[in-house]
Amino acid sequence: MATNPTRDRINPETIDTTPRRRPSWIRVRAPSGENYEDLQHLMRSKALHTVCEEAGCPNMGECWGSGTATFLMLGDVCTRTCGFCDVKHGRPSILDWEEPERVAQAVMKMGLKHAVITSVNRDERRDGGAPIFAMVIRRIRQLLPGCSIEVLIPDFKGSLEALRIVMAARPEILNHNVETVPRLFKHVQPQDRYIWSQAVLSNAKYIDPDVLTKSGIMVGLGETFEEVQATMQDLRSWGVDILTIGQYLQPSRKHLPIERYYTPDEFEALKTYGLELGFQWVESAPLVRSSYHAGEQVRELSAVHRKLYN
Repeated sequence: MATNPTRDRINPETIDTTPRRRPSWIRVRAPSGENYEDLQHLMRSKALHTVCEEAGCPNMGECWGSGTATFLMLGDVCTRTCGFCDVKHGRPSILDWEEPERVAQAVMKMGLKHAVITSVNRDERRDGGAPIFAMVIRRIRQLLPGCSIEVLIPDFKGSLEALRIVMAARPEILNHNVETVPRLFKHVQPQDRYIWSQAVLSNAKYIDPDVLTKSGIMVGLGETFEEVQATMQDLRSWGVDILTIGQYLQPSRKHLPIERYYTPDEFEALKTYGLELGFQWVESAPLVRSSYHAGEQVRELSAVHRKLYN
């Protein structure tokens, strides 16, 4: 995909990081309620992390209030320094091989119908921590056989070997977010490569065509509407089934600024375009995040898949 070399060179010193005033359609519910407090206690008691808390997800109040959460594995320190992310970064501790058991026990205690598992990047490891993903998938299946599982994985630097480890455990959904358009990759996520995202998503379909694949895009970081559409075309050509599109919200002044807010009509237009491209499911709205309505996605699409192939 062609890029504009002039626009690629962004000088951080010239960026205004003052948070923009949020428009009327951005309303975040504060986390509260009995279910929220119970889930928070459960996470602390098992020394677990959630991306809901670590990344400051705007849907934490809604999701935790209904008893669902996205588990963050491989510790809570990431080896990458993405400009949009509020997860801590630096030198992580050694892998905790008991973590999959604690996550699986929490999933069972919550009685989840659909569990979402994600992680920080662990670039100091050749396998990127892939065995931990496989372990937690298999253990959840043992403890709670009726629970479907979605894994939101790092790019593993495009490693086919690491991806095979995860795919061998057969999650219902294999998710990896591209996050932004190719032109902004180095600016938004300096240690990432677009080609690594392509390798993860296209190879997942090659390894197991029956596994649903999923990806997500943030908007409002300086991309054009046409660039978003072109990235959607790429994702569909890689065989991605499910797409999420949401508004980037600046966690703090030290993070990348919001270039603009997309309107609800623009999100609806992107949803329509995605369905026209052939995605089986598109979530596109200001507060959509990767695991938003994940349970509904897997239940409906799995039922469709069974009708088509059984």
